[in-house]
Amino acid sequence: MASVALSEAEKVYIVHGVQEDLRVDGRGCEDYRCVEVETDVVSNTSGSARVKLGIEDPSQTLGGHLPRSEGLLTFSKSHFGHTDILVGVKAEMGTPKLEKANEGYLEFFVDCSANATPEFEGRGGDDLGTEIANTLYRIFNNKSSVDLKSLCISPREHCWILYVDVLLLECGGNLFDTICIAVKAALFNTRIPRVRVLEDEEGSKDIELSDDPYDCIRLSVENVPCIVTLCKIGYRHVVDATLQEEACSLASLLVSVTNTGVVTCMRKVGKGSLDPESIFEMMETGKRVGKVLHASLQSVLHKEESLGPKRPKVGFLG
Repeated sequence: MASVALSEAEKVYIVHGVQEDLRVDGRGCEDYRCVEVETDVVSNTSGSARVKLGIEDPSQTLGGHLPRSEGLLTFSKSHFGHTDILVGVKAEMGTPKLEKANEGYLEFFVDCSANATPEFEGRGGDDLGTEIANTLYRIFNNKSSVDLKSLCISPREHCWILYVDVLLLECGGNLFDTICIAVKAALFNTRIPRVRVLEDEEGSKDIELSDDPYDCIRLSVENVPCIVTLCKIGYRHVVDATLQEEACSLASLLVSVTNTGVVTCMRKVGKGSLDPESIFEMMETGKRVGKVLHASLQSVLHKEESLGPKRPKVGFLG
């Protein structure tokens, strides 16, 4: 994980501010930085999205941004760098898994670019990429996240496999939340060609792929969870921690929350410990913030899609 060196005086300053619900960049403990979301940014994929966390000026965004909602998501000028994530989804035909013969499945690969931070060079980036991919597998390893049966073409024979590639372009803290937002946006943008299975008189099957780009299958991502990471700093906890705030935290709780506020899984990270009362409080905060995050993200995605081809694009190199 990317980190930053702080003096003891700087740590004390950050910790004392958090106790007063006033963070260094002006946010409260339950405020997110500005999030810019743009979909359909990579042309040779079935779906893609780019998410930037902590951009300086929300008025300059050309994609959708997550607005302030019920006091939990807010825009603020961050002096702590950005987190920039690019996700591409590629749909390919394959064979269903033996234990789930009537379902397709998702494969995750996370590339921690050394350009994001020098700490990702060598094994550092590989280990973090594996950790993030395993977390994504855990989130999507339930029937309620994505309708995997809709990816089945012919039971036990053919199905769609969605290869989800995550690229970390810049690391400014709060990686898991940002990656989860980007994956959900990319799956929302994914279009899978419609397939027909034709069977002749001898019983052999042929697969006919539609060449109409508008004749496609769309995934429902309404129930896909989002991760809310809560960092324990002093006696309080914060969401969307910057690298500086993460350096002041010994333990964090990753909470996977659905759009209805249901917690699907949790994971503690860090060397420190969390007492049961703190875990309960952090879960309640995660559910509250997660519901607003889902609502804002869905609103932004539908608004961007409603603009159609006329919407301005920043794109991958923007």
